[in-house]
Amino acid sequence: MIALSRAKLFSACLSLAVLAAAGCGKKSGEAAATAPADDRRALTGTVISLSAERGTALVDHEEIPGYMPRMTMEFRVTPGDLKVLREGLRIRGKMYELSGDYYLEEIWPVDPAAERIVQTAGQALRQDTVTRGASPYREVGEFLPDFALYDQDGKVVQITQLRGRQIVLNFIFTRCPDAKMCPATVMKMMQLQAMAREAGVADLELVSITLDPEYDTPGVLRDYADSRGIDTSNYHFLTGPERAIKDMLAQLGVLVFQNGPLLQHTLATVLIDPRGKIVHRVDGSEWRAEDFAGRLRRAEGPKTP
Repeated sequence: MIALSRAKLFSACLSLAVLAAAGCGKKSGEAAATAPADDRRALTGTVISLSAERGTALVDHEEIPGYMPRMTMEFRVTPGDLKVLREGLRIRGKMYELSGDYYLEEIWPVDPAAERIVQTAGQALRQDTVTRGASPYREVGEFLPDFALYDQDGKVVQITQLRGRQIVLNFIFTRCPDAKMCPATVMKMMQLQAMAREAGVADLELVSITLDPEYDTPGVLRDYADSRGIDTSNYHFLTGPERAIKDMLAQLGVLVFQNGPLLQHTLATVLIDPRGKIVHRVDGSEWRAEDFAGRLRRAEGPKTP
């Protein structure tokens, strides 16, 4: 179990007791009903072209041993993946055939330079978590650890890039069906975004890290944001290596566990100041956008006429 202060542990256990009764989502990595897991094949290749009209990507893929030789073929992809993909991009994913059409899902960019950044940051985060021992949890007043993950456009976001700006950060996952959990907290982030803009707070960055990185690829996150009309100019949905996300969960005291087919979790929303220090935290989903907006305005300081 992630080590927490006594107050945080009580709050977390109480939240988990409620979750145990209701459940919070599908099993991480659960196959879609239209694509049995046994029918999916790992694929690596290069994007040749994209067709928004057809909803397809033409991919020169490598041999799939025992199934298909190297060839160039057209795959149906989601609108989100169409926005993430670009000509010449190396990718990996899972393909399957259905009613004569070929589909490509679970798509990740294959960029050695980006992967090095994410891997190096993940290794440093792992070492930092281990060094902190049995109690890696960071209290208010401590600094947020450095990390690097992929956003909803498939680009690497390093938290150090956001230094000098105020950050509100939480954890969600796209398949969470409980309207009082992830969907509610995303709605509050959107409200906070609008309030900050109206108040003239120009240095706000919102960050939601997925709890389900196996399913929540960049394209899935892009679809999630687009389907809700979310302005992603300063709202980053992040995903990446499971180990790095688990370390972030440990350091921010968010509990996640698998209960049969259900992914259950607690919630926490934190405010980080421009220096990278955690200055405010609310556990659970009952936080108020107005509270965080008020703190942002105070952090911004009085405006001169």
